[in-house]
Amino acid sequence: MAPKKLWTREELILAFNLYLKIAFGKTHSSNPRIIELANLINRTPASIVMRLGNFASIDPFHINRGITGLKNGMNQVQPIWNEFFNNQEELVFLSEQILAKKENVTIEKKFEEILFDVKDLKGEDISRVVKTRVNQSVFRQMVLSNYDNKCAITGIDVPELLLASHIIPWSKNEEHRLNPENGICFSALYDKAFDKGLIGIDLNHEIILSDRIKKKKGTEFFDRYFSKIENQKIISAHITPRKEFLEYHLDIIFNSLV
Repeated sequence: MAPKKLWTREELILAFNLYLKIAFGKTHSSNPRIIELANLINRTPASIVMRLGNFASIDPFHINRGITGLKNGMNQVQPIWNEFFNNQEELVFLSEQILAKKENVTIEKKFEEILFDVKDLKGEDISRVVKTRVNQSVFRQMVLSNYDNKCAITGIDVPELLLASHIIPWSKNEEHRLNPENGICFSALYDKAFDKGLIGIDLNHEIILSDRIKKKKGTEFFDRYFSKIENQKIISAHITPRKEFLEYHLDIIFNSLV
């Protein structure tokens, strides 16, 4: 009987990359994304599922929900988990670089749709922009997956119309830029309204309207796009927004307009 092939650090990082992008309830062997990664690293889909379960077993979010995941093998993934939470931006970008290499493509080519305008940048400038945009793209994938590719207000499920809204803005908190608890999936109108503090989400996950937008009562657009959503709960997500992040948005962004 041949000995088991040990997982390399690169393989564990790629499994973690996938863990961030797939909702917990969809980590099964028939998931096309799991099959794709299995083929890339010459592993079975079942082994990928097991590693995803290992990450779930040490994820505080799932632990707090009473979900145990797969504890056998958790010691292998713990160092990757620790490294991610000590330096999210570095590990997420590294994971995408490794993935691109496995796919025999450069990171610039893989993300050319969002990097089309960086060709004239040089040195550190291009490296910084590439890293930022790639990480923002991964964050979007994480947040959309968390909300099952649906706008948290309207339920629109067309990915091209969806955005990953930061609760605490990207520029205000480096530590939680890539934390899925700091993101909500909105369609473009509500993404902008949330970003500008025209709407907020209270601690019961209900939508509240600012006084500024309420002044538009009686207009056709208010009745169509805002009146009906007041006090509506956002749709449930696999990972819910963190209370402290919602409080920040209410105190610093939303209340500046109320």
